[in-house]
This record gives sequence, structure tokens and C-alpha cells, in this order.
Amino acid sequence: MASSSSLAFALLIVLSLLHSTSSSRPLIGVTYAPPILAPTIANPHPPPPPPPDRVASIVTSLNIPAVRLPNSDPSLIRAFAYTNTTILLSIPNAFVPTLAANRTLAQRWLYRHVLPFYPRSKISLISVGNDIFDTTPDLSPFLLPAVRNVHLALHDLGIKKIPVSTTFSFFNIITTSFPPSSAQFQEPAGSLIMKPLLQFLEDTNSSFLVNVYPYNMYRLNCEIPLGFALFENYPFNFRDDLITGVRYTNLFDVMVDAVISAMAVAGHENIPVIVAETGWPSSGADASEVDATPALAEMYLKGLVAHLKSGMGSPLRREGVAEAYVYELVDIEVKGERSWGILHQNFTQKYEIEFSRACKIESVGGFRALLRFFLIGFLMNLLCAGDNWSLW
Repeated sequence: MASSSSLAFALLIVLSLLHSTSSSRPLIGVTYAPPILAPTIANPHPPPPPPPDRVASIVTSLNIPAVRLPNSDPSLIRAFAYTNTTILLSIPNAFVPTLAANRTLAQRWLYRHVLPFYPRSKISLISVGNDIFDTTPDLSPFLLPAVRNVHLALHDLGIKKIPVSTTFSFFNIITTSFPPSSAQFQEPAGSLIMKPLLQFLEDTNSSFLVNVYPYNMYRLNCEIPLGFALFENYPFNFRDDLITGVRYTNLFDVMVDAVISAMAVAGHENIPVIVAETGWPSSGADASEVDATPALAEMYLKGLVAHLKSGMGSPLRREGVAEAYVYELVDIEVKGERSWGILHQNFTQKYEIEFSRACKIESVGGFRALLRFFLIGFLMNLLCAGDNWSLW
């Protein structure tokens, strides 16, 4: 006969093991920037952007738990107040030099975009700049000072729970994508900017933000099978990293692990990774983009969401990415531009995609949750019965 205290201790050990072996599922959100259409001869009076309250209502109705705002429009930030939607704000590249030069100006930006709304609006992170190496490389030396000043300005205002980072494009920072174990940051930016930035991110418990587009990688390399880029599950749809022996079944994980490997080479193995942009266009910029179709875009998005919600992570990091944002919420129908939206311009749905992190019990994570539920009940009954309870 065993005592209730020893049995209770044993059950608590089992529960802790179940908890530690379950995988966390990343937050899956969308990017939204209000479409600003210029007048044309065919359309001299383009429609104004939709009201922010309507945008917030649609995001909520679609069960999208997170939204990234590249322009950080204050009216949009206000519209998401008292919702369960988390918000990733971005500061445009043009502000980077002034933010780097003057911490007071960083405070001024926060007074307009954060202080009036937080914490009613659930601002989760601020990205200072987006893909600055490609769009405005001359501003690169100002990037880290600007990030630091925004971080310090937040603390000056008594806000210590909003981390600060910046966003990079995969193609402008990584030397090689395959095998992922051979990836490093491009020089000289790797030594001059990336290493000190990674140290800042680690010191402040922030995340590394990167735009990951398997569509662009697939177009650049004709040897990549289409199914490998679209998360298709069929025999021989894999690539092996012969250096590590790791097997990859999709291009998204290849690109994510290349970033993780590059950070490890730079001496930082545990910084969370956030995919700030990813997607597949439903139409291309010209007739040569034959794989930019609604059917393939839907396959990519459904495969991406299913992969992230599975909790499998990536081969080199069990927890995978911390967050991922689909580009973009609404189509911007401009001639010569790709269409990335999950919604048409009139806000009707293009695809049926479930973004929330709910999962079925039949999954491994769901099974563990169900087992944990029964064990908790069992433990409670045990504790209530006391020492009179006996084990057969």
C-alpha cells in the first residue's frame, strides 16, 4: 500500500514531464497596411481606405490572433483596443536616422503611437525599420542606435514589457540557404551590425525578425520542386542536410533553420525567431509568374498554417518560430504588382483558413492535453481521499 503523499508526488512528476515534452504553437497573424491608391486616368477618384474599426472587426471575426502594422497608424492601433488581437508595430525606415540621433524624438514617437493606447491595445513588439539593408542601405549604421534609443525611451516612460527589434529580409542577410547548417550572415554587415544587434536582442529578451518568402526562393532556383515549397506531403519530397544528417520536408523550414544556424555561428543560439512576412501571391507582376495563382497560394497558406499549428517546430529548433505573419490581409489591386492578400479588395474571403491556435484532440499535443486533464482529476481524487486510498 502506498501513501497518498508519495502517489501525489509521482503524479506531479508525470504531469511535469508531459508539460515539458509538449510543443508550443506559434502565434499566426497577418500584415495589414491601409491601401492608398493614387488617382489614375481610368480611376480618377479611388476609394479611401476602409475605416479602422471595420478592419479590426474583420480581423476579429476571422479569429486572427495577431496583426502586424507596417505603418503603425494610430487610428488602427486604437481600433484594436480591448480586443484579444496582439499588435506588432513598425517604425518606417525614414525615421531611423532621427531616432538614432535623439532619444527625445524616440519618446515623441512613442507618445503618439504607444502611450495613448497601451495596454488597452495589446502591443507586443516594436520593429525599428524593415529590410533596411535593401531599401535604404545608407541608413544601416543608424539602425542599432535607433533600436537602442527606442528601447531606452520605452523604459523612460515606464513601459518595460514591449521589446524592440528590427526586421530583415532573408535574401539580404544570409549567405547560403542550403544546407542550412552552412548558413552565415553576410559580411561586413554580419560583424558590424548583426553581432552587436544579436547581443542587444539577447540582453533585452527580444526576438529576431525576418521576412521569409519560399516563393521567391523557388523562383530563383529551378532545382527546387514546387511541392517542396508548398508543404506537399508525398514520397521523396525531402532534402537532406548531409553535414548534420537533418531531413527537411519543406522549404520554409530550410530558410528558418538557415537563420537559426547563422545566429548560432554568431554566438547566439536561443534568440526567438519571428517571421515578420511570408506568403504566396495569387497573381504575378507579369505573365512569366505562372506559379502565382490562387490555387497555389491557398496550398501554401494552408500548408504553412497546418505546419505551424502542428507544434513540430523546425528540425534545428524544436519550438520553431515564435510568431509568423502572413503577407497580407487585403489585396492591393495595382497593375504590375503581385497580389498577396488573403482577402479581396472588398474584404471578401479568398481562402478558408483557420488562423487560431486551437487544435483537435487527435493531435499529439491534444492527446497530451487530454491525458493531463484526466491525471489532474485523478490527482485531485487522490488528495481528497487521503491516506485511506489504496492502490490495487
